[in-house]
Amino acid sequence: MAQYQITIDSEILHHLFLKDSKDDGVAKLLESVLNQILKAQVTEHLSAEPYERTEERQGYRNGFYPHKLTTRVGAITLRVPRIRGGKFSTELFARYQRSEQALVLALMEMVVNGVSTRKVAKVTEELCGTELSKSTVSDLCKQLDPIVTTWNARPLQDERYPFLIVDAMVLKVREEGRVRARGALMAIGVNQEGHREVLGLMLGDSESEASWNEFFSWLKSRGLCGVDLVVS
Repeated sequence: MAQYQITIDSEILHHLFLKDSKDDGVAKLLESVLNQILKAQVTEHLSAEPYERTEERQGYRNGFYPHKLTTRVGAITLRVPRIRGGKFSTELFARYQRSEQALVLALMEMVVNGVSTRKVAKVTEELCGTELSKSTVSDLCKQLDPIVTTWNARPLQDERYPFLIVDAMVLKVREEGRVRARGALMAIGVNQEGHREVLGLMLGDSESEASWNEFFSWLKSRGLCGVDLVVS
């Protein structure tokens, strides 16, 4: 395990003991420590101190870029070293990315279970101590789109569904700056073991004959077979 020599500014230490500092003092302390660790790690990576001339040098520094992190004690900003013609990586970010990924997956699961973006934003604020707007939550949950699209287009030929249940519900959808009603067509298949499975969803202009014809043709193109009874 690497050991680093850390120096603490007296002003930061003084701030820790202020009554109204709450977690802000701890955040400043953590920020200072981590930034010093980053400087030490890039020195190890390059095998040279700043401006040091040595035959062992592996590259050159090229300034810093800010990287914001939300921690248990508050938001901090790290000064991440840049390397000329290369990339600097650190285990600090690998651990943070795993935590961030877990948070995004939790947000996705809440949305899948029907939690509104407004409520998700409130829950995230309680958990992380930082406010996320509804638009930010929506942007995060857009990562669900390719997953849902892949699931909704999966092949169906490997299973027989003797019973097919179809229905539709009207949803309000915002399109081109206005809200309009669209029909969400849905099919639920019951396989030979009696298990129900949602086979697919499709948005249509309405529950018209043309919309249903397109919906059934789409299910057949994905391999739906073995249907004995359709319930609508």
